[in-house]
Amino acid sequence: MSDQTSTAPQSRLAQAWDSDFAYSFRRSPVAVVSFLVVMLLVLSAIFAPLIAPYDPFDPASLDLMNGFTAPMAANDFTGDTFWLGTDDQGRDVFSTILYGMRISLFVGFSAVLFAMVLGITLGLIAGYVGGWVETLIMRAADVQLTFPAILVAMLIFGIAKGITPIEHQDTMAIWVLILAIGLSDWVQFARVVRGATLVEKDKEYVQAARMMGRGRGIIMLRHILPNVLSPVLVIATISLALAIIAEATLSFLGVGAPPTQPSLGTLIRIGQQFLFSGEWWILLFPSATLLALALSVNLLGDWLRDALNPRLQ
Repeated sequence: MSDQTSTAPQSRLAQAWDSDFAYSFRRSPVAVVSFLVVMLLVLSAIFAPLIAPYDPFDPASLDLMNGFTAPMAANDFTGDTFWLGTDDQGRDVFSTILYGMRISLFVGFSAVLFAMVLGITLGLIAGYVGGWVETLIMRAADVQLTFPAILVAMLIFGIAKGITPIEHQDTMAIWVLILAIGLSDWVQFARVVRGATLVEKDKEYVQAARMMGRGRGIIMLRHILPNVLSPVLVIATISLALAIIAEATLSFLGVGAPPTQPSLGTLIRIGQQFLFSGEWWILLFPSATLLALALSVNLLGDWLRDALNPRLQ
């Protein structure tokens, strides 16, 4: 009996490893490499306090004499050496990238989660309830789609920051940024979930749930929602890359993360000021990190879309 119990987890792991999903992943070098890059960057951001050789946002640890030190070159005044060089304030670029990724990833994941919850909720309601409720929700979605998402995010960010007290603007800037990106990205979730709900709500298992006296909320959450999640997961993966880029764009434009909590976009904005004066590393390394992160997430989302598409099985 004990032997059967001890081998049960291994058998489940073996079944998962031999599944079509895992086989498709193993057979795709692009998916494997993208997954490894994403995991490396995410883990580096999570454990930034342990990996980073310096705390770049601790004023007590900064030395202006280390400013504009080239990568792997000794500073002319202090003799200190930094892997990826330093910026104008003497901050280690490698450390700033690790801490900046934490902000970018936190904003990206939180914004996508907020957009997904809002879009799924409105999509389920629009598809199942129908009538004037569906018309109101979908017309609002159509109106929002007529504007570029980055402009919608900037508008929402400006309005939210305008009604926030001045003394709390820096502390609330990250949450306002999440709100702005999330509200600009819920439409695609709502449209996909509404279309899938329209198909699912007339199937026999939903009609059986109605005959059993189940309420609308129970039917939508317990019966319809699990059957419409596959396309939502694909959209969420691709939206993560778009949310990270949107955050970087807003921060680059100076309306995103505050200087006290710089993200990758803020670091790129700082770096481009010194590009033509010869300090290329201040811009290059944060830009390359953002490119690797966004590209890897996008490629992983493309593979996930193909893997979950039943027509390609």
